[in-house]
Amino acid sequence: MTTTTPGLVCAHHHLYSELARGMPPPPKVATDFQEILEQVWWRLDRALDLDMLYASARLGALEALESGTTAIVDHNESPNAIEGSLSVLADACAEVGVRLLTAYGISDRNGPDQVKRGLAENERFIKAGGKALVGIHAAFTCTDESLEAAAGLARDLGVGVHIHVCEGIGDIDAPKRLEGLTEDNWLISHCVHLPTDHNLKGTILHNPRSNLNNGVGYANPARFSNPVALGTDGIGANMIESFRLAYVMQRSVDVTVGPDPAWSWLAEGWNIVPEAKNDEVTWSYDPMDPWHIAFTPGIYPLEVKVDGEVVFADGKPTRVDGEEIRAKAREQAKRLHAKL
Repeated sequence: MTTTTPGLVCAHHHLYSELARGMPPPPKVATDFQEILEQVWWRLDRALDLDMLYASARLGALEALESGTTAIVDHNESPNAIEGSLSVLADACAEVGVRLLTAYGISDRNGPDQVKRGLAENERFIKAGGKALVGIHAAFTCTDESLEAAAGLARDLGVGVHIHVCEGIGDIDAPKRLEGLTEDNWLISHCVHLPTDHNLKGTILHNPRSNLNNGVGYANPARFSNPVALGTDGIGANMIESFRLAYVMQRSVDVTVGPDPAWSWLAEGWNIVPEAKNDEVTWSYDPMDPWHIAFTPGIYPLEVKVDGEVVFADGKPTRVDGEEIRAKAREQAKRLHAKL
């Protein structure tokens, strides 16, 4: 191992959530995961417009570079700003210099018309050459007809599906409802309450920090035969931090385990966005070995190259003004928070 690695991949992100920081408290204190969705995230996503989405994505992309992450696998939901949303996200990330594999997550929680519009947005973006999967929020917020429509569209377009599965106990029926629909190119996120013996195909996306934050439990992804990759579920894109947390969480249930399995989950991101292996991150620490990284705080990138271009150096992005991005994000966060 050396001081350099390929660009890291955040395999599950919600760039639309970057502006949530400092948002007003919900009308009532959420006491379970369903209430967290209803009181926090579903109120926030309904308030988003395209200007907010653009500012949020630029901030998320900037913070990704600042942590050595050059590729983001995003799952967007902005039910009152659907049309054009995936292009806005892609443009924002490209401006900063970060790779994006996006998706619009359909859901029947806002009515069947928004399912049709969400599917159309996925289809429009992919047919225009955009890099994306077809998105589904989760089985528990979709009808069987919507799940089948999304799976069918993905097959027709030759792409996978990005979906949340069994994140909370309210989605416990997901394996039965998705049976026969999933393919190896699907990304199934969280899987906290997914039975070990299940019939779902695809890569499991492990988000330990988010699962702890939402009080839904520990997925213990080592129990699955599926490939496993690491994400953040919208809490930044620092994958070194996510790797460390994934390691100690696994260690908490198996004291015999070392950091290598958690590192393999981080490395699985390169199978989802293989282009990131062409990127190069020079780190502040040597060697960048799992057994060192797991116990060494404060590691940060010195330089980031994407496709040979230096996009981050001397603590700053090279394509954009980081302070301007943060200032615009504060402006749009103020607008967003005023609507909540």
